[in-house]
Amino acid sequence: MRELLARVSSRELTEWMAYERITGPLDTRLRGDISAGIIAATVANAGGAKRKLKPSDFVPTWFKRKKTPQEIWQDAMRANTALGGSVRTNT
Repeated sequence: MRELLARVSSRELTEWMAYERITGPLDTRLRGDISAGIIAATVANAGGAKRKLKPSDFVPTWFKRKKTPQEIWQDAMRANTALGGSVRTNT
């Protein structure tokens, strides 16, 4: 973690954390859920599922509801503070 913080600013790390919270994990190796969903849908459809199933039918939802931009901003500020960052405003 120390090496990461030496190379990346708190602000940039917070921005990446907020982005990942919206889109899911950035590391595709961690997206086994998508691979498993593709396999599960293929097996279910080949086995005669009553309706055509999609991989997304088997992939968990990352968030139950969409967050507002204000909620995302608040999450980013909490993460920034937790990592020892500070917030500068022009006002």
